[in-house]
Amino acid sequence: MAFSSDEELEIKKVLDPYIASVRPKPEIRAEVDLFYKIYDQSVEIYEVRKIYDGRIIDEPIAKTTFNRTSNKWKVFWQRADLKWHGYEPKKEVAKVKDFVKLVEEDKHSCFWG
Repeated sequence: MAFSSDEELEIKKVLDPYIASVRPKPEIRAEVDLFYKIYDQSVEIYEVRKIYDGRIIDEPIAKTTFNRTSNKWKVFWQRADLKWHGYEPKKEVAKVKDFVKLVEEDKHSCFWG
């Protein structure tokens, strides 16, 4: 089940300012930029990068998925196997702003490397 319009608005209120604060400088955004997407019950932060041959690729940074049963957000990071794995130090958070805080702090270098 997708997010309601109110839920999506709440997510955007948290993610928009965060992404704006960490995006690269405007002069290099044609080469590398940062975005997020909302789909199904998930929010994913990702980087868009131009690679050596001119192609544009998306590189996932972090993902959170809302579990309506537990009313919690599950936190994921992508390992070298290109699969999403539960973020071991904190697998769930209460609010999407807590997810953003984990990504921003990145104490274990799982999100930003």
